[in-house]
Amino acid sequence: MLYAPDTETIDMPTLHSELNMPYTLTPGRAAGTFLAEIGNKRIVGTRFKSGLTIAPAQDFSHIDGEDDYEFVEAPPTGVLTAFTKVGDDMIGLIRLDGCDNDFPHRVLGEAALGARVEAIWADGVDTSIMTIQGFRPAPGAPVGTVKPYGETAAPVEVVKYALNLQYEHAYGPYYGRMFDEIREFGRVMGVRTPGGDTALLPPREIDDITHKRTGTWKTCGNEGTIRGCSIINMEFRGQTRPPPYVYAEIVLDGASTRLIHMIEIPDFEAGKAIGPGTRVRAVWREGQRTGSLTNDIERFEVIDA
Repeated sequence: MLYAPDTETIDMPTLHSELNMPYTLTPGRAAGTFLAEIGNKRIVGTRFKSGLTIAPAQDFSHIDGEDDYEFVEAPPTGVLTAFTKVGDDMIGLIRLDGCDNDFPHRVLGEAALGARVEAIWADGVDTSIMTIQGFRPAPGAPVGTVKPYGETAAPVEVVKYALNLQYEHAYGPYYGRMFDEIREFGRVMGVRTPGGDTALLPPREIDDITHKRTGTWKTCGNEGTIRGCSIINMEFRGQTRPPPYVYAEIVLDGASTRLIHMIEIPDFEAGKAIGPGTRVRAVWREGQRTGSLTNDIERFEVIDA
């Protein structure tokens, strides 16, 4: 009979995660000019030799890739061509008068397809699309025209930006059981492959290769074999430990899939002795366990090199 521990999944809280990526954008000449001028409460567009007129300004035509254009000023009025509700906001597509594309932005007030709308400007000067607060219904607004643009401000060259996503990750019965076992008993468990005795890590309900339901639970060993690795000898954003160290893919004894973890080394030269086939052992962190592979297993150490 295959060994299956009689422990049950503990109701663990969801894992709070955050994805934070700060970076810079280079808008280019046309979009940069649009951003530079929007602070002056003017909407800059581009008119290509073909006659196609689009706003915000772009360096290339989205129709045929044409790049020969002149700057124009688009009116702050137009027609609502589509809209959708996102949370408490209404996001719409506005066809500015005289333009051949839709301008996406917030809709303020009641929305109706084909309604005349006009831009509402925020106070102050800013090089951001949010200098336009949104578009509000304006049934009596006259139809505007696209005008040639004279001398423009110098384009914005760099825009600082940050993407921040916060979310809750539910462990589910398989990941939850694995983390429970780590926290409560200090052991790594997987599930057996269909009809076999090697374990899949992380555990899962369906086998990736055969697409059959996996088998019973199995405790994997604290020792294992490296199947692939890299020596990390330089610092970069997001590191959880100072270099040098070895980033390794380890197959624990009794498992059939790889577990990713770290091996501490005193210097770069020591890392050269580590490679595929090297035997390693898990070093568990002392004190209260939290149910995390990266925290509860402090590192792996070489048994033989």
